[in-house]
Amino acid sequence: MRLVFTCCHPALDPDAQVALTLRAVAGLTTAEIARAFLVPEATLAKRLTRAKQKIARAGIPYRAPEPAELTDRLEQVLRVVYLVFNEGCFTTGGDVGVRRELVDDAEWLAGLLAQSLPGEPEPLGLLALVRLHAARWAARLDHDGRLVPLAEQDRSRWDTGRIHSAVTLIERAAAMRRPGPYQIEAAIAAVHCEAPSWQATDWPQLLTLYDMLLTVDPSPIVRLNRAVVVRQIDGPAAALAQVDALADSLGRYHLFHAARASLLRDLGRTDDARQADQQALLLTTNPAERSLLTARLHGAESPG
Repeated sequence: MRLVFTCCHPALDPDAQVALTLRAVAGLTTAEIARAFLVPEATLAKRLTRAKQKIARAGIPYRAPEPAELTDRLEQVLRVVYLVFNEGCFTTGGDVGVRRELVDDAEWLAGLLAQSLPGEPEPLGLLALVRLHAARWAARLDHDGRLVPLAEQDRSRWDTGRIHSAVTLIERAAAMRRPGPYQIEAAIAAVHCEAPSWQATDWPQLLTLYDMLLTVDPSPIVRLNRAVVVRQIDGPAAALAQVDALADSLGRYHLFHAARASLLRDLGRTDDARQADQQALLLTTNPAERSLLTARLHGAESPG
């Protein structure tokens, strides 16, 4: 954790801080980091090179920050831990679909942050978020290693103890009355985890939470995830209109095309859905996701 705080030096651009830390401390490859940032690998490599050159030119020392400096670096440190967690859940390199060890590392690091900065709510939110996803781990893949969508997961296999623990963390963070993106993401995950079934999910509450998240993180990916909720409330046509509006910013993101395919399929546009799934398949390297997309394509091509 000291190394993470050390690499997240405020003299560097925020994205460079995170990318350099993921490469130097977390050990992620340049290709994996590039996919996390949704940029070409060559672009990310140039960012890393510029960051290293700036460190050398400016003589920035590699030293652990003083306690008073920790809060100023917290945002980027949280982002590093979050991206390590995300790489564990949706591995972008290698021949495995998930990497539980990275999720465990992220949970450990988030726990250290929560202990080291007890007056900060966002480490609690991030720890809760990681724990809620870890609670669903046993149901994420089927026997063939194929990713199981949340709507189809066997909820009896979820770890209720972890879920209750995470909800307690969310409540502790909320009591500080300083909401942030990780707390809100954790609350979204908690709504899913506490629902007895996909059909019984509190979709209006989720929409409210996503609207809250947009106020602190108005990113295209948040808007894409929000559209999934809109689909459940206002139907696939309304959701598709919102997804299509993100084409310019998310055209290289496989889940954008996978979401479009699902919505197009709901609307009976099977040929368009097949093309969207094919594009998603081209853009993902995760074997569990590729297996799921391939199965969908074969199912769509089967007679009847």
